[in-house]
Amino acid sequence: MPTAIAVTDPDLVLASPDRHTPTAVVLPVGGDPGAYPLDRALTDVHTLIEQHGYVIVLCPQSVPDAVVHRLYAVRSVLESDRMAILRPALPPLGLAVLALQLRQLSICDFSPGVLASAGRLLAHYVHAGALLGSVARLDRVPVSLKAHAKSWSPGTQFAVVASPQPQLLRVTGADSPPPSGPSFGTRLYYAAGQQGTDWVTGVLAPAWRVSGASETQLPAESPRWWATARGGGPGRIVEFAAAIPDISVLYQLVSSVRRETCHWCGLELIGDRCGFCAAPLAADAPAGRAGAARPALTPAAGPGRAALPRAHHH
Repeated sequence: MPTAIAVTDPDLVLASPDRHTPTAVVLPVGGDPGAYPLDRALTDVHTLIEQHGYVIVLCPQSVPDAVVHRLYAVRSVLESDRMAILRPALPPLGLAVLALQLRQLSICDFSPGVLASAGRLLAHYVHAGALLGSVARLDRVPVSLKAHAKSWSPGTQFAVVASPQPQLLRVTGADSPPPSGPSFGTRLYYAAGQQGTDWVTGVLAPAWRVSGASETQLPAESPRWWATARGGGPGRIVEFAAAIPDISVLYQLVSSVRRETCHWCGLELIGDRCGFCAAPLAADAPAGRAGAARPALTPAAGPGRAALPRAHHH
């Protein structure tokens, strides 16, 4: 059985692109503790470990501390080193796309340790952002005082990119230049709150030269991450994320990075930190191949970069 990929909310599970890609397991630790008590979470994770050997859980950085504490409590009570908890700096929809990529790669011949640490590498290639009606309360992307002031103007919209590099642009109409996007081929996913999607599908998608666009449900965590929630609703938001859809390209990117052995738990890893025990790479470990492996798993410039498809031209 492939390594299990789990998420903390059902809205973070994107549809499988084919019949080979397994779905993600939902561990709803962020919901009502009474509806999903700790003993049930322990049973579910224990069963996953028994069936799959290892479990990789993806959790948004914006969730309350109690959610993270429950995840680590499960790992601690089970005394298991086979449960990895990943919290990359991606907005919720970007995290869902990353989870889909790891689900695709879980059926390949990567070891659990490589798969877990690959999450940090692939996160660099996810271009994630949102079209917002206000940035007045946004604190996860740098916002100027001028942008704060314009947030109070009726009808104002902002295109914000959080990853891989922060960008913030005011959108004044269809002619507004979109933020810079990926230079390689991607597919776009988008999810709307109380905001129209015309700009995302009609301006952003063509400018980013995506191979296709798929609408999905707005993750429940998105309004908190983007600080748009108003009156119990998600507010004026359309979240979007563009990422590499081709499993062969993803496979080559991960394969191009030198593998090491974790000096603490003995699992394979790529980069400078184990995805399961979080131990850093030993100081005396050999350096990676030139242009392929870098300590912090920054975007590839050598063999891995050659794997990237060019942006799709219409």
